[in-house]
Amino acid sequence: MKQPPTPRQHIYDLYWYFASQRQHIFEKRLAGQSAPWTDDPILQKYKFCNVFRATDRVSQYMIREVCYHTECCSPEDRLFQIVAFRLFSKIETWQAARDFLGHSPTIVDLIDGSFTKALEYANEINGGLYTNAFILCATNAYGQPRKYLTHVELLRDMFVNRHLAEQLLKASSLQEIYRLLHAFPLMGDFMSYQTAIDLNYSALINFSENSFTQPGPGALRGMAKVFENLGDYSPTEAIHWMVEQQSEAFARLNLPPANLLGRPLQAIDCQGLFCETDKYCREVAPELTSARSRIKATYSKPKPMVELFLPPKWNLDYSRT
Repeated sequence: MKQPPTPRQHIYDLYWYFASQRQHIFEKRLAGQSAPWTDDPILQKYKFCNVFRATDRVSQYMIREVCYHTECCSPEDRLFQIVAFRLFSKIETWQAARDFLGHSPTIVDLIDGSFTKALEYANEINGGLYTNAFILCATNAYGQPRKYLTHVELLRDMFVNRHLAEQLLKASSLQEIYRLLHAFPLMGDFMSYQTAIDLNYSALINFSENSFTQPGPGALRGMAKVFENLGDYSPTEAIHWMVEQQSEAFARLNLPPANLLGRPLQAIDCQGLFCETDKYCREVAPELTSARSRIKATYSKPKPMVELFLPPKWNLDYSRT
């Protein structure tokens, strides 16, 4: 029998406290309540991601305006749009490209160069194409002088040369989706996993978010603080273990469970919570050192909340909001 991870108890409990408190803040904001939404001085001062990845601002836009927009398009075009959006992860880039083209970008736009022109337009009016949320690999894999041209060639390689969309539609698991993406230049472990999750939000691909996960660098830093050791578990298995522990942990600590309209934490969310716990510990437990020593983003005036829109296939109860 495999030995499970050994928690560093006070930090392990902090992981669940953070999840409960941070989700409670989100729910209060969603209900239209005014700040402050918490008595926790660290959560008041610093910016942290939402507990559920699907509720972050960029993910919400992507789900509504890319995965489920109402324009007529083929399944292959829809999958191209999701992957293309995630490569830039910037709402303003996508909006400008759509304005330039008069529609959401299609594979035909990719082939005839219209998508490249749309990106040039977006860059001109917005002063940049990329978000700071992800550090994107941008090696000169396709012989292009600019990062965005490299990513255009990556998308051509994916959706024109190697017919990725057709392969994605035939995939039998979330892990296979990940592996198909990971086979391409520039698509590292973290980016391939994040993009697989995005594709899985759509109506075209439907696998359990608990069926596969891939920890990123921030999650690994968080694990080193939450656990004294991982026992016989791999980092991936440790994330799945946390998914299994959530009900017991919230009950033991007498905390309101972190759930999204009744949906419990999934592997992608527990993975992200390790990243956020790492950040939180930089203030509350600075003796646990890592490659990062401070929280960079302080909490400023929050952007207005938009109406929550989640994948319809999840069948969530919006009366809980």
